Amino acid sequence: MIFGNKGKLSHRYVVPYKILKRVGKVSYELELPPELAVVYPVFHILLLKKCVGDLASVAPLGSVAVKDSVCYEDVPVVIPYHQVRMLRNKEVASVKVLQRSHSVEGATWEAKVAMKSKYPCLFPSNSTPA
Repeated sequence: MIFGNKGKLSHRYVVPYKILKRVGKVSYELELPPELAVVYPVFHILLLKKCVGDLASVAPLGSVAVKDSVCYEDVPVVIPYHQVRMLRNKEVASVKVLQRSHSVEGATWEAKVAMKSKYPCLFPSNSTPA
């Protein structure tokens, strides 16, 4: 099971856990210790690795820290493009948003009104209203 920060020298897997049951075609439920009670115990097979008994490659559980508020929020960094589309009888303004953890190819189109209300710092004060 993969946990923690990804880095060149960081541990990729933590101690082995017992598989309780197969939940779907590619997911398994693990028996997790009480310290990891906030983690949902069902994992995709790609996140698991067969334990062959080499304890030197396994990180001790003490080095794994799981916060109670496990959530991830992507923060927009810049708006490189603006566009206005005509839909029958109304105009819809949208912006292309580049998120902090995505590449340029991963930028998404969002409604300009929603982005301007949530992140006004991304829009200069002299821009045209949406």
